[in-house]
Parts: sequence; structure tokens; C-alpha cells
Amino acid sequence: MEHDDFSLRRVPAERRYSWVSVALQRFGQVSSFHQFLLGAVLGFGMTFWDAVLAITIGSVLLEIITILMGVAGTREGLSTSVLARWTGFGTGGSSLVGLLMTLSLAGWFGVQNDVFAHGLHSLMGGPPVWVWALTGGALVTAIVVFGFHAMAWTAYLTVPAFLALAGYSIISALDGHALSTLVAEPPPGPAMSLAQGTTLVAGAFIMGAIMTPDMTRFNRTASDVVKQTLVSVTLGQYLIGLIGVLLAHAAKSADVVGIITSSSGVLGTLILVTAILKINDWNLYSSSLGLVNTVQVLLSRRLDRTTATLLLGGLGTVLSAIGILDHFTTFLTWVGVLTPPVAGVVIAEYYVVRRWKPDLEATRASGELPRNCPSWVPSALICWVAGAAVGIWLPWGIPTVNSVLGAFLLYVLLGRRTTAAAVPAVMTSSGGSQTRS
Repeated sequence: MEHDDFSLRRVPAERRYSWVSVALQRFGQVSSFHQFLLGAVLGFGMTFWDAVLAITIGSVLLEIITILMGVAGTREGLSTSVLARWTGFGTGGSSLVGLLMTLSLAGWFGVQNDVFAHGLHSLMGGPPVWVWALTGGALVTAIVVFGFHAMAWTAYLTVPAFLALAGYSIISALDGHALSTLVAEPPPGPAMSLAQGTTLVAGAFIMGAIMTPDMTRFNRTASDVVKQTLVSVTLGQYLIGLIGVLLAHAAKSADVVGIITSSSGVLGTLILVTAILKINDWNLYSSSLGLVNTVQVLLSRRLDRTTATLLLGGLGTVLSAIGILDHFTTFLTWVGVLTPPVAGVVIAEYYVVRRWKPDLEATRASGELPRNCPSWVPSALICWVAGAAVGIWLPWGIPTVNSVLGAFLLYVLLGRRTTAAAVPAVMTSSGGSQTRS
């Protein structure tokens, strides 16, 4: 398919992009309206330097996970859910990973589309909210249908506008405020602990770290992944996040919409709201990749990515237009609790246990997929559940990181002893059909 973007295959070398092109999209993910909001929440409850520390700890942890996941995606040229077949989960487990990503990211696509619609309605009036929701959802869906190339051009347009707004906002909002005073003064709201702040930072982008291979499979080298991650996450977290912290201190409020509206007017808020487009296109894109893999594994049918995008985009848009997704945010939050252990298992298998790494390496040059693949790997499922439990119930540390580390350590301990118990499967080199041997 013209716009299938190699949803079930390796991305060939000639279809890779420069690291700058991919980095702009990564930066678009971490420098969105949400990042301003996160910075304002931190600034309302923390001193400036405590917020810097929370952002630093959370960002470093995120960057480690993101780089490890991203390098695996670049080397193998595979999306997260397809890569999961040979990184601990097997074909059956990868369908669960794909389903998790589909439910979570398609749900958040709808929720953020609803935020987009309400934002434009409050700024511009005119049609009712549901019309704005249909318009916004259709726009994002159209961009995603045309794949990575169209999403890159979206980043070229939205990221510079967002950066210009960030600079203008801080100059306008902080005019008349001494920077030394803002940095030194106590938080204007109820105090937030360092652990709470770090948890917010780490938890806010963990799904972005998990879906990193969906993006980095278009990178050319592992060093490209490192460069773009350090640049985009560091700038996104520090530049946008700390601007949010300072704005919260200056306005004595965590209401970032009110802060930006008062400082840079309707145009600034419009750019902020439309910045949702840059993160929402990746929500829909990765959810479509997850659905393609799940349908192929569970139903042995080929669903092209364009069709998956139209189905998920249409459903998410309609649900956001009728307002039903407001009742699903709690469900989506709990789905998010199940996400971090996926990274722990993938990283443990790919870099430490390496049970199926030779199969991937042997077929990498040809661009084909390994013919041999496990169907189910019981140890991975155990580690997945155990990692989620650690994240929920361990009373100290950062839940997101605890969850990743718990799954990682347990898989390393169990991996070499239990992978022999995996149910084997044989696949064609194209990944199109499966038969159990």
C-alpha cells in the first residue's frame, strides 16, 4: 500500500529519514500544550529549583528508556508491536501489546480531540463544540492517513510556531517580574514533594517512550536516536516545562490556558491548542500500527494501516464529538498502568537475555523477518503482570520507573530458564501468515 508505512515489515534503508526530521516530530510530542500544563502544575506546587530537579530526574529516566527502545526500533526497522514478537512477547503476546496501544492511544486521541474542540470553541465561538471536534478529528486523521511523510511536514509547520509562541509568552507574561525573584520565591500553591513532581514528569511521557520504535524505525543509525532524544526530550522538558514553571510563579496560578491567554492573547492560545495536533497525530498513528498487528495475529487477516487509521480516527472523532469519552479517562488511566512493564520486558530480552536476537540479526541485511517466532512466552506475561503490580503497590520510588525495573529484573531472572517453554510458531518472511509447528 502506498501509505502503509511498512506496518508489518522492516523499513528499508532507502526509506529512512535524517535525524533532524525525526527529531522535530519527537520534539513535537514533548513540547505540546500538555508540557506547558505539566510545567505550570509543577510550578504551582514547587520552588523553581525543586521543579528543575524533578524535571531532571524524570527526564533522565525517560531518556534512558526512550533511547533503549528507540535503538531497537532503528536496528530492526520495526514498529513496537511487531518488534514485541521477538523481544519477549511472541506473536500472541505482541497482539496484546498492540491491543493495549490501540485502546490507550486511540482513547487519548479522542480525549485530546475533545480538548482541542473545546479550546477552539471557547476562543472563536461559531459552530458548536461537536462541529469543532469533527473538524479537528478529520484533520488529524487525514494527516495520519498519508503517513510519516505528511506528519513530518506537520511538524515542520507546528514546531517553529510553537517555539515562537513559547518565547513570546514568557517575554510577555514575565514582563515586570524579576527573574531572580521568581526563581527564589516559594511555590504559590499547596506544596508538592519531589517524589510527586518526578512521578508526574516520568509518568507523563511513558507511553511516548514505549511507542518510540514506531518513530525511530525511520532513523538511519543508533546515534541518530541518541541525538534526537537528547535534543528533543531535553529541550521539550526543560524549555517548555520550565517556562510553565515560571509562568505559574508569575501568575500565581496553574491555569496555563488563562496564563497564556492573558499574556499572548487569542493567537497565542490558538497556537497552543493547535499544538495538540502534533501529539495527537502520533496517538492515532501508533494506535493504527497496534491494530494492524493485532488483527494480523489474532484473525490472520491483513488490515492495511490506512483502513485502520480511518476506523480508529472516525470512531475517536465521533465519540469525542458526542462527549462520551469524558467518562473513559479513568479507564484510560488504568490502561496506562499496564504500559510501563512492556518496556521492561522488551529491553531485558533485546539487550540482556537475547533469546531471539540472533534471528533478528540474521535477517536484518535482507530486510526480511525471521521465519521462526514463539507464539506465547509465559515468562513475559508473568513479568508484565508483576511489573504492573510493583508500579501500583510499591510504596516508595517512582511508580512508572518501579514498574519498568520490576518487569526488567524479573524477566532477566526468568528469561534464560523459561524461554524454552515458549510455544513455537513458524512465520513467512513477510510476516503475513502464521502456522504453529
